Amino acid sequence: MKVLHASLQRCRVHFTRNCLGIVPSGQRSMVAAMLRTILAQDTREAAHEQWCRVADGLRKRFPKLALLMDASAHDVLAHRAFPKGHWPQIASTNPLERLNAEIKRRTNVGGILPNEAAIVRLVGAILEQNNEWSVQRRYMPLKTMKPSGNTDLVSLPAVVD
Repeated sequence: MKVLHASLQRCRVHFTRNCLGIVPSGQRSMVAAMLRTILAQDTREAAHEQWCRVADGLRKRFPKLALLMDASAHDVLAHRAFPKGHWPQIASTNPLERLNAEIKRRTNVGGILPNEAAIVRLVGAILEQNNEWSVQRRYMPLKTMKPSGNTDLVSLPAVVD
């Protein structure tokens, strides 16, 4: 088993919603445009620099928003520590939210499960199906994972005997 270096990634969409909830409705489009300039940057360093410029630019008019940005910079831009090809996949928590929604949907249909082992079996089956989907669709191709780790790639069979 190979473990990649990990960090906490805050979803950029949810962060933006949190920011827009702090500012008056008439100012939301301007603030959203400023936040988009951060994510439009091509490099990690440029994104952090733009983050600081935007936070400083908003500090006088929206001090609460600036404080939120100061506290959240590392979490929202954590995906920038990974190869650029991975940014679109890991900048959002949508895949995780989709998986959690599927688990919720499937467990609600089952009603009350008889014991903890039944829950583990059901959720395990859902995760197994999700794993098959990710292998077939190649959400993150193995070739792009090499720069993230410190060991050689391991080829796994599609079907375990």
